[in-house]
Amino acid sequence: MRLLVNGQETDAAPRPGQCLRTFLREQGWFGVKKGCDAGDCGACTVHLDGEPVHSCVTPAFRAAGRSVTTIEGLAGPCDPEGGVPETLHPMQDAFLAAQGFQCGFCTPGMVMTAAALDQGQKCDLGDALKGNLCRCTGYRAIRDAVAGIASMDDRDRVDPVGRSLPAPAGPGVVTGRAAFTFDIALPGLLHLRVLRSPHAHARILRIDREAALALPGVVAILTHEDVPPRRFSTARHENPADDAADTLMLDSVVRFVGQRVAAVIAESEAAAEAGCRALRVEYAPRPAVLDPEAALRADAPLVHDGSDRPGEDAAPLFSHPNLAAEAHGHIGDVEAGFAQAHAVYEETFVSQRVQHAHLETHGSLGWLDPDGRLTIRSSTQVPFLTRDALASLLGLERERVRVACGRVGGGFGGKQEMLTEDLVGLAVLRTGRPVKWEMTRREQFCGTTTRHPMRVRVKLGAKADGTLTAIALHVVSNTGAYANHAGGVLHHGCNEVIAVYRCPNKRVDGYAVHTHTLPSGAFRGYGLSQTVFAVESALDELARQLGIDPFEMRRRNAVRPGDPMVSTSLEPHDVEYGSYGLDQCLDRAQAAMADPAGEPAPEGWRVGQGMAMAMIDTIPPRGHFAHVRITLEADGAYALDIGTAEFGNGTTTVHAQIAAGALGTTTDRIRIRQADTDAVAHDTGAYGSTGTVVAGQATLRAATALSEAMLAAATAKTGVPAADCRLTPEGVAHPGGLLPLGALGRLSAEGRADGTPRSIAFNVQGFRVAVHPETGELRILKSVQAADAGKVINPMQCRGQVEGGVAQGLGAALYEDVRIDAEGRVETPVFRAYHIPACADVPTTQVIFADTHDGIGPLGAKSMSESPFNPVAAALGNAIRDATGARLTATPFAPDRIFSAVKDAISAGEASSSAG
Repeated sequence: MRLLVNGQETDAAPRPGQCLRTFLREQGWFGVKKGCDAGDCGACTVHLDGEPVHSCVTPAFRAAGRSVTTIEGLAGPCDPEGGVPETLHPMQDAFLAAQGFQCGFCTPGMVMTAAALDQGQKCDLGDALKGNLCRCTGYRAIRDAVAGIASMDDRDRVDPVGRSLPAPAGPGVVTGRAAFTFDIALPGLLHLRVLRSPHAHARILRIDREAALALPGVVAILTHEDVPPRRFSTARHENPADDAADTLMLDSVVRFVGQRVAAVIAESEAAAEAGCRALRVEYAPRPAVLDPEAALRADAPLVHDGSDRPGEDAAPLFSHPNLAAEAHGHIGDVEAGFAQAHAVYEETFVSQRVQHAHLETHGSLGWLDPDGRLTIRSSTQVPFLTRDALASLLGLERERVRVACGRVGGGFGGKQEMLTEDLVGLAVLRTGRPVKWEMTRREQFCGTTTRHPMRVRVKLGAKADGTLTAIALHVVSNTGAYANHAGGVLHHGCNEVIAVYRCPNKRVDGYAVHTHTLPSGAFRGYGLSQTVFAVESALDELARQLGIDPFEMRRRNAVRPGDPMVSTSLEPHDVEYGSYGLDQCLDRAQAAMADPAGEPAPEGWRVGQGMAMAMIDTIPPRGHFAHVRITLEADGAYALDIGTAEFGNGTTTVHAQIAAGALGTTTDRIRIRQADTDAVAHDTGAYGSTGTVVAGQATLRAATALSEAMLAAATAKTGVPAADCRLTPEGVAHPGGLLPLGALGRLSAEGRADGTPRSIAFNVQGFRVAVHPETGELRILKSVQAADAGKVINPMQCRGQVEGGVAQGLGAALYEDVRIDAEGRVETPVFRAYHIPACADVPTTQVIFADTHDGIGPLGAKSMSESPFNPVAAALGNAIRDATGARLTATPFAPDRIFSAVKDAISAGEASSSAG
């Protein structure tokens, strides 16, 4: 088949049924991304004779005799091995100028679609971009890019901190040259595919692999008989004991539909998939329990019995064998507090499963390096913790394992798990050849993790002046078949949500329950979004009972500097008031919501406003470590080695700004190597918003130490005291002239941080909405979020984190729902059945930053990646309540639920009026 690809004649034969995306990637055009396999996400968009098409649903043979342009060739003819072109297409320039990306995985497809628009005519951008999804940005920056709105500052200035500097990887992202996990070519590559369980609970009696092994191309098959008998947790924390070791690489007992049963390694994905289909598995089904309340009954089927978790691997004993964790505690006398209250409100709020839906699915590549060392290239947030777990699991010395990342295409907590690296590593060791496992989108939905579904019973009491007298929480969290993150999510979800309020009487009872369903895991907010929805909704109702403005209700009860931050005990902990901006957030959000500006409401629709607030600890507990090394090179540039991963959190830009500021140079002189276990000694990982506040602190300490060493070296050479010298991009300026950096020699310094003490950050969200009472349709007329991020190192980037968090929060509040049927099967295994926000779904959020300077974070900065998500559902529910009188107690707020709740509220109001 002859065709023209990016100006080059290509003569290659596609395989029968091969899609254009896979064909192009096999030719080395890695800017064509794999996100969905179904034409839903647009990450694979290319131009076919100038028209944008989704190449994953375009048969390769349809390109015969035609011209194909990928993102690499948008600016003109190029070859697969070429670098970033000197001259970019105007749309590529526009995405750079607007910082129209975060992780960047969707960006090549987004740019290709936008570049095909008629720039001379106005268009409905929501409609034009409906086939391209972005999970990170919230779309405002993308809309700005298409409109030609520039937002970035000049990177050549020597005052980098506090400015909106562009991401170092930007040119590579917009041209498709930034290498994500699978954007490399490996000779002799084998492919791994997994057979998954059709049962929610069963014992495997027999696996017949004879027919599968006889298929052409099948190299090896792994079953529970072939894996190490070591139990582990897929969750990755600095302290492995934080999560129960209840998982085997492949198990003889399956506990959810979709659990791994066997792995087939073959010469091609097609052969591996055929091998999976040829396996014959004999199961002995067992009783299953899918509901957490039912799982706590005395006669409930056990998800893990004693024989499944022997000896030291057993979880601590809880009040029921289906419990993975419990949280109990109280201060004061809660019942006395309710007796003193003028008003009491009690209700149960339900939050559903939500998928992370990062556009790059889980996956990894593995090979043996020339020294026989196992090397894993993975889409992970935690390369060092994964390295340690692999070494332990596979019986290797830690030095015999290396884990590294390319650019990671989104995470949101989902990639704080080890879900592919173990099988890939074992397959490499068994075959001696490179092995690839890239999950499909269906596998992502059916075989990874979700947000923990929770049922939260909340009871609040307050005096007539609004002062809280008692808080009681009863939380049931469905952790699914395995206990990864069960305890951490439960305890975190029960902590800051009530620690943010001053109240003398508090009680928490929390239960993380095993069921025979898809495992839950780490998700943005780590349990707080579910409990904040409950508490902030209940507080809104209490304010209504008492006739107090919702902002004022929060002001009267919020913790203030000097108050103990108490959830259920007064035990000492390492959380401090590094800074405090909640008062500013409340004031600024209220002022913004009072401004009538916003989208007008359609005639006949009901309009209302709502707000909610949230607090978060800036760092996870029990230590979060980072090591950084920075070196002055001979050419006057700096090599910065850091361990933390870049997956849209923007830490690469922040680290460059921090280092450049300390060294008196510009960010383009900072060369970063990151997310590689060979780069530095250790890094706990990029989760809990720690990329800035922990690894950033280590970078600041390393850069400061290097600057001192450079000044000392300059003093030794010139005799000028260090106090009279100043670092510049070109050298050390002193009264007698300029000492070039090259004259200092090669100097290096290191920095470390341990993540303690910890500070707190705040977010206040406000919405104005319109609701059609006869259909339940909802429109967001205004969205405001005030955020306390301390010293904002990169305003545009931090604003993007807030906007992305709000967008993801809206998806979880309005329509995202991983539904599981009565047999335990996921009913929403593709994007088409699982609605994540598209461009047309997301309003522009007005982001307002508090003016604070944190005494704990680097240069006064605080975390701001997770927390913007947390208050969104509650604020939206409160706005719907204000508009309609209907209190929605379960997410998502689908139109039929809104319609039913409004109808019930109207009926209740009429009945009340009639009784009166």
